[in-house]
Amino acid sequence: MYATQALTNLVPLAEELDKNKVTPGVLGFIVFAALAVGVWALMKSMNRHMGRVNFEETPAASDPAAAEEPAEPVSAKRK
Repeated sequence: MYATQALTNLVPLAEELDKNKVTPGVLGFIVFAALAVGVWALMKSMNRHMGRVNFEETPAASDPAAAEEPAEPVSAKRK
């Protein structure tokens, strides 16, 4: 009996809603929040992985110290 009373009380509220207006509702918020958490986790993971990258930068062409040393052929280094 309680369920029928609740439904009869909610029916007038449903009639007051504009049927031409579309809102995202709770499901839209949950999907948006899940996407936001996923993007945050991906950014945090990318930042952690980029911090682990170790590389040596090649000297720039405008660097005069690098221009003084001639480049050795690859075959000379293997001997």
